[in-house]
Amino acid sequence: MLSRSLRTNMGVSSPLRSVLMRQNGAGASASKMAVLRSCFHNVAGGTEQGVPPVGFRVHRPPTWDESHESALDKATKFFLLSEMFRGMWVVLEQYFRAPYTIYYPFEKGPVSPRFRGEHALRRYPSGEERCIACKLCEAICPALAITIEAEERVDGSRRTTRYDIDMTKCIYCGYCQESCPVDAIVETPNVEYSTETREELLYNKEKLLANGDKWEQEIQYGLDADAPYR
Repeated sequence: MLSRSLRTNMGVSSPLRSVLMRQNGAGASASKMAVLRSCFHNVAGGTEQGVPPVGFRVHRPPTWDESHESALDKATKFFLLSEMFRGMWVVLEQYFRAPYTIYYPFEKGPVSPRFRGEHALRRYPSGEERCIACKLCEAICPALAITIEAEERVDGSRRTTRYDIDMTKCIYCGYCQESCPVDAIVETPNVEYSTETREELLYNKEKLLANGDKWEQEIQYGLDADAPYR
């Protein structure tokens, strides 16, 4: 009923047009008429050419099979299960190739020289500790996981009396290693240091030095490999 009442030559019903003419005068602007006409077109489901006639239907175009397979190919897939045999052929090819997996932990993959694992304190070849107690690592640690206490020696140098790392706080950002001027505190390639208690993850100076002695060869290899990029 609404579309029938609005169906006129201008797209707006005659009573409504007369009201608009009385309110705005005989010279109502064309823009107002166009706006009103577009609003009623949207309500009545019309177009720019006017409201469609009663019973108008939009006929959908016929859909066509866009696949380029012939009927024989489709029948072959359906009756001979060619898709299944094609997948089984892929499995058979992989059977004769070398496996991609390794038998961890008996076999281990390569580790990047920049890998950040368990922490360690290093020594010089003479056995002297590298750490000079500058406390740069403690200051730069964003997790506040490092605690250092130091004292002055007889020769005027400074050495640490306490070097603790709370591994439960560490986020392995590597800032401590980057800030150290003498490469004393490093992160080893070791990832297998899980514990049964939380207290075992509170590393002291003796534990860190023991890690450094154990992984010195791997640490030096990683530093040498990464040196050209630092």
